[in-house]
Amino acid sequence: MGRRILAILTAAVIALVGAVLVLVYARGADARAVAAASPTKVYVSNTVIPAGTSLKDAVRLGQLVQTDVAARAKPLGALEKVDENNSDLVALTDVQPGQYVLGAAFGDTPVGEKKLQIDPGKLAVSVQLQDPARVGNFVTPGSYLTVFMTYAEKGASSGGDAAAATTGIQKTSVLLDNVKVIAMGDASLTPAQTTDGEAAAQSASFLVTLQVTPEDAVRLVHAINGSTLYAALRGSELKISPTLEADDLNITKVVAR
Repeated sequence: MGRRILAILTAAVIALVGAVLVLVYARGADARAVAAASPTKVYVSNTVIPAGTSLKDAVRLGQLVQTDVAARAKPLGALEKVDENNSDLVALTDVQPGQYVLGAAFGDTPVGEKKLQIDPGKLAVSVQLQDPARVGNFVTPGSYLTVFMTYAEKGASSGGDAAAATTGIQKTSVLLDNVKVIAMGDASLTPAQTTDGEAAAQSASFLVTLQVTPEDAVRLVHAINGSTLYAALRGSELKISPTLEADDLNITKVVAR
């Protein structure tokens, strides 16, 4: 009886040792397989990247995302990093969603000639700005702006007045933030080849065309017809409170509503 129990225990120990060895081998095989694949990070397009969009803006807006791919499956010339050396490069043509993005798809200037392109679900609204209000000549198609509006504050309505009288106080607040410029004058995101004289005429134009949602388009058009607009060129990493405002009474202290 004792020999039988000993034999059973011996068999159980051998089985346990065998299971541990199989598990260790399997894990080692997985590690060797991963090492053989040599995964590396590349960028893929999450949505359509319109021609003229810079790499830094495509990453900021989630149009470009990183993913892991085995070295043997990595496309030749795939975009592997976005840094200070290439972040200002722009999409030469529209980049379609769901594909590995090649570094050659981005360069200094979009190629070809086509009409103004508007993303699905968006509207193009042109705004006439004075030269200082459009940040001089630094705003170009593909830039992102914050648009401020200055208007006369109205007092409380009384009786049956259809509109309240103004208080004489000027107020400035944020109208729109993170708005994409898709054209300056006649220069769109994918401009035609122009002569030096034509380029100078375009740079002197004060007409800025913005791409906005239908809701923001209504606000923008209303502000165009009743307020003074001022544009600020925004940085790639910036958060602006939509409730920031200043008026004649608190010009030294900007407050949030």
